[in-house]
Amino acid sequence: MGKETTKPKMSAKNIKVITALMIGYTMVYMDKTMVSTAVIPIAKDFNLTTTQTGFIMSAFFLAYSCMQIPGGWLADKIGAKKILLISLASIAVTSYLFGFASSLLLFIAIRFLAGLGHGGYPPSTSKAIAENFDPTKRVMAQSGILTTTGIGGILAYTLGANVISANWRYGYYMLGTLFLVAFLCVLFMLPNDSGEVRTEVKIQKKLPFSQTIKNRSVILIFVILLLENIVTYGAMSWMPSYLTHTFDLSVAQAGAIMAVSAIMQILGSLGTGIILTRVMAGKQKQFIISSAIIAVLGIVGLILAKTLIVAIISVAISGMFIVSTFAATASWPQRIFPEEIIGSASGIVGTGGTLGGFIAPMLIGSIVQQSGGNFANAFIFMAISLLLGAFTSLLVKD
Repeated sequence: MGKETTKPKMSAKNIKVITALMIGYTMVYMDKTMVSTAVIPIAKDFNLTTTQTGFIMSAFFLAYSCMQIPGGWLADKIGAKKILLISLASIAVTSYLFGFASSLLLFIAIRFLAGLGHGGYPPSTSKAIAENFDPTKRVMAQSGILTTTGIGGILAYTLGANVISANWRYGYYMLGTLFLVAFLCVLFMLPNDSGEVRTEVKIQKKLPFSQTIKNRSVILIFVILLLENIVTYGAMSWMPSYLTHTFDLSVAQAGAIMAVSAIMQILGSLGTGIILTRVMAGKQKQFIISSAIIAVLGIVGLILAKTLIVAIISVAISGMFIVSTFAATASWPQRIFPEEIIGSASGIVGTGGTLGGFIAPMLIGSIVQQSGGNFANAFIFMAISLLLGAFTSLLVKD
């Protein structure tokens, strides 16, 4: 009740909320992205195949998938802030541990534990937005936070790649420290009253979890995000390896190219929020399909690329519109689901996305290995997956 009367005066608090969530999400995406460059020297040091390095990356997303629904449920039950803090603290610990690992089994196990930590962050972020923003501003807030996809990517491909070039272990010691900084930002900048607000809402409007999971739109967005994130995380996981293998680049050089793509991803995510709020409000489906088609054209460019400049342009175009497609889908729940189920609904649909992340590194690594190191078949698979996801959006009831 008190929440409604104070909400109009919370603009300064909202800025703090967005800032804290963005700092945490930036670190989350830096971790997700940085492993794609780290596995290049790790594979050389430990004689790993693309299939084995795919297992390292997929283990993370398997655990991530397992924690999305529990993370969303816990955010609904005990408040977003507590889950956000637990997530950041656990990722900091696993980042330090990864820097000490020295076998394939340990790499897989530690990345699995890191995925468990990551799993609570996205649904808790959605919950924090629902608790602190007017419904008309939530899509823009969610899209703004998703710009951290690009910001985290820039940090991973510049700062991270350069430290990894010197010593990949130092990269993870640095990452663990940055997660501790993010933990402190969320601790001191996010309001503490979310748990109390959650209790009031639950008493007034109690919807069982079974009702959420039977919602047709929840299941459809789950499927769409699964298909889209096969592409999102497939590109994130393997693009640096594609560049180093195909064009004989160093990790730092590939990182510089991927940083350009990350900048384009920021523009894509910001543009998505602006367009869906001001130009194409209520036209999520049309935007998703259009964006996916342009992204596929970029992927086709990668298949046909014979020179580095064509590859760079194709990486930038595909990266920008893959993220635009994802951002439009990921922000959709903020517009169509009520506040009392947003944490659980976000956890369910997010599980679809992370299952895509689990499938992509392992499957694409296997496709590349079966193709003798050629990435063309992997890119064709990604293009088909993205289009299937985009056109499935037509079935969602807005």
